[in-house]
Amino acid sequence: MENIYIVLVGVLFILAISDLVVGVSNDAVNFLNSAVGSKAAPFKVIMLIAALGILFGTIFSSGMMEIARKGIFHPQYFYFSEIMIIFLAVMVTDVLLLDMFNTFGLPTSTTVSIVFELLGAAVAVAIYKISTDPNGAMQVGEYINSEKALAIIAGILLSVIIAFTIGALVQYLVRIVFSFNYKKTLKNYGAIWGGIAISAITYFILIKGVKGAAFMSDNIKELITENTIFILGISFIGWTVLLQLLSWLFKLNILKLIVLVGTFALAMAFAGNDLVNFIGVPLAGLASFNEFIKELVANPGTDPNSFLMTALQGKTQTPTLLLILAGLIMVITLWFSRKAKGVMKTEIDLGRQNEGAERFGSSAVSRSIVRSSLNLGKAVSYIIPNTVTNKISKRFRPVETLEDADSKSFDLVRASVNLVVASIIISFATSLKLPLSTTYVTFMVAMGTSLADKAWGRESAVYRITGVLSVIGGWFFTAFSAFVVAFLLALLFSWGGFITIGIMVIIAFFIIFKTQAFHKKREENQKATESSYEITGDNIVEKCSTEVVDILFDISVIYKDIFQALINEDIKKLREINKRVDKINKHTKRLKDNTYKTIHQLNEDLVETGHFYVQVLDYLREIAHCITFIVQPSLEHVDNNHKGLIPEQIAELNFITKGIDDLIKIVNNVIKNDEFSDLINVLHHQRTLLAAIEEYRKKQIRRIKYKEAGTKNSMLYITILAETKNLLLNTINLVKSQRDFIIYNNSKNDTN
Repeated sequence: MENIYIVLVGVLFILAISDLVVGVSNDAVNFLNSAVGSKAAPFKVIMLIAALGILFGTIFSSGMMEIARKGIFHPQYFYFSEIMIIFLAVMVTDVLLLDMFNTFGLPTSTTVSIVFELLGAAVAVAIYKISTDPNGAMQVGEYINSEKALAIIAGILLSVIIAFTIGALVQYLVRIVFSFNYKKTLKNYGAIWGGIAISAITYFILIKGVKGAAFMSDNIKELITENTIFILGISFIGWTVLLQLLSWLFKLNILKLIVLVGTFALAMAFAGNDLVNFIGVPLAGLASFNEFIKELVANPGTDPNSFLMTALQGKTQTPTLLLILAGLIMVITLWFSRKAKGVMKTEIDLGRQNEGAERFGSSAVSRSIVRSSLNLGKAVSYIIPNTVTNKISKRFRPVETLEDADSKSFDLVRASVNLVVASIIISFATSLKLPLSTTYVTFMVAMGTSLADKAWGRESAVYRITGVLSVIGGWFFTAFSAFVVAFLLALLFSWGGFITIGIMVIIAFFIIFKTQAFHKKREENQKATESSYEITGDNIVEKCSTEVVDILFDISVIYKDIFQALINEDIKKLREINKRVDKINKHTKRLKDNTYKTIHQLNEDLVETGHFYVQVLDYLREIAHCITFIVQPSLEHVDNNHKGLIPEQIAELNFITKGIDDLIKIVNNVIKNDEFSDLINVLHHQRTLLAAIEEYRKKQIRRIKYKEAGTKNSMLYITILAETKNLLLNTINLVKSQRDFIIYNNSKNDTN
């Protein structure tokens, strides 16, 4: 029997390795986004500092492991076999959930997931235990450590409010001191801010966090605790003086040092606080197995279904070697994980100072919040004197440079506040044995500082707020899904036994393998897509011509496919075409959204080129809309099983389809070869098609008059003719704008 449990412990540790990998991919954003977003140092330097922070943090995390053993449920009421089912259900659920969120680039909370997984699995096993034991006198609530579980959950939820509020308040005060033109004020106050920041990090990470270190003796811990004020004072004075000297002698950028030290601190706090989320359960499983083996040696024949896990109530110190090994796995994952970058991008985009394409749309809630905030701001402006308001506004006036706008998401001042505030909150919680969510804290601190920094301007506020609400909604989904999935798996394992456990573990690893392949493919597609939007002043003509030709070619093919599917009443084909049209719409919208950035990069003597470029994109968008308003009514018509096209309509549409195909071939040839002298031929084809469309519209009206076509058929056909006419008009306008765009640009280049 013990051999089976050896295998199960082995499975727990294999799942722990997987959990470390997917967990770090999710949580890397917590300690990397500030340094990466502000470009405080080369990426490899940032990664190295974060890796060192993780290694140090793992050593200080031993005390947190008690959460997995007794923080959520009372282990003394569960048998060894039941405890192993709880732990297995938790680990399988955790790996699957985190991997799913990482695949879609959404930051979630490893702490919330582990807490609710433990809660769900424990409740399920308790229910199964009660239902199968008619003599049992206990209720489900007695198996759960309700007081501790509620304290953890309340701490997590409260940290969201605290993190956002403190982040916004500190950022507001720090920005008033330094302003955006911080190079001047940094000389006077930089060393003091650095002394405060690094001393605070020293206090909360070294002094508070050292209590959990397995290698520290009680005497050393007591000595440090008794001299807290002295160490803190020496740290502040020492760092302030040292930073000022380094600034004078070596022109050290103090803010960069704070960001790098903060990155180390937050990585250390992350490892100290969150390592329990990844290996706490497997270590608890190993401790349970060891206790069972001891009992088995002392009393041969001990039944795992009757051996209570009272021993898990006691305190244990996790071997430092295991912690270091876990840290090494986390570091390796940090360097090689592709999914971590996708999760990081979400948070950086929501907090960036500059405007641009937004990942999220607007919602009624976000619009309402922005409107209320604007009204509140107007009310406050009547109370505060104008002189005070003007002075504060000057401190928040961004200093825009081309380099900063194109490369940095926010400046070093905000990055330093993000890291200092988040690391202090997380480390303080760790010292109190409260496993706060590092994702929640760092995300809400980043959102609070971006709000205080006025990064959420009227151009982007509704989209950023929608993004924040979406991420927070995902957090609630994490809690709900973690509880439900762990609950169901624990019930399934209790009912099905070892065979069910084996099947589910295999399924879990298969799903992870498939999501890896899916993520890799999606990442390759995204890279290819993003490269197509990299338009600069040097390649604007070539890139624009390529985009126009490719999109028009796709439109021509889609136009033919629509009518072939409509004639055949092929609903499956029309749905597939609708997806292709949707991609074209997104593509043209992305090009349009990047207009600001593209024009911003143009040389001064080519500014007029931007005007023609905008025109070209406008007509591309209109052409995409035209094809959308053709495919969607066609799809709806066939989907509703209305009568198909009559032979006369089919013949007329075949003529138009061939004409548009010929027209777009000529247009693309004109654009590719800059043969705009052939524009007369293009106009001739357009006039021929427009005349045909006008004639076909008259014929259709006669059909309606003499009831040769039904109502739905007629409405569809007239819509197709109208949108085709718009498509032709926009195509000719596009060619003319492209002509002016290329000719003007070439004339400027010749002049230069």
